[in-house]
Amino acid sequence: MSERIVAAFRAVVKSTLAQVMNDTLLRRTFNTEDDYLNRLPFATLIPEEIYRCSHFESVFSTASEEVWKRLALVAANEGLGYGVTGHTLRGTVKEERLRRIQEILAQLEHPEKGRKRIKPDWTTEPAYIREGEGEPIPVTVVCDVYVEDRSAGSRFAFELKAPLPNSDITKVSKEKILKLYCMEPLQVDGAYYALPYNPYGPYGRREDYAWGFPERWFNMREDEVVLIGDEFWDKIGGLRT
Repeated sequence: MSERIVAAFRAVVKSTLAQVMNDTLLRRTFNTEDDYLNRLPFATLIPEEIYRCSHFESVFSTASEEVWKRLALVAANEGLGYGVTGHTLRGTVKEERLRRIQEILAQLEHPEKGRKRIKPDWTTEPAYIREGEGEPIPVTVVCDVYVEDRSAGSRFAFELKAPLPNSDITKVSKEKILKLYCMEPLQVDGAYYALPYNPYGPYGRREDYAWGFPERWFNMREDEVVLIGDEFWDKIGGLRT
């Protein structure tokens, strides 16, 4: 990894921490009279010091959710060559393909009566969907992170989520990724569900990932469309990012 990426990563982290400190201390967004005492159940039951810590943690957590995207842009721009967040991709998806996407999502979420819920299977789902025909329907997908490999001419979209995502967020991501894989004309060479790190196990291995909610929508240990930790960072920034 280049020293430029290291320096840029450090700058992002430092600026994020500085912003959190500024918002919680210098600008005094926590006001005892307006914020604490007006919440009578908290003021009655919880000491003010604890509530202040909770407020700080809340601000810090919100900031950290965005810092991963900022770090991804650093890695992409220094690595593959170009990255942007909140990028809009437009194309058309045939009507039957859209129906099949909803069919698969419904089967993953709610099992048919008398049957067990089916398990996600990326080896069969996109192929089944692409067999669908029908009228082309205009579709727009906004991806968390869009990256271009300027040397190879490749384009990638990433749904970048916190390492412990909930089920609803993951469902939306799966729908967006499926649309990208059957869009005409294809707007990306690959679309992925990415987590910035693996909180399970000392080495962050894919097989150690154990958070249950995204498992409803992806096989987190085997699906090639899932990237966890180093798999994601090396994809957008090069080896050892």
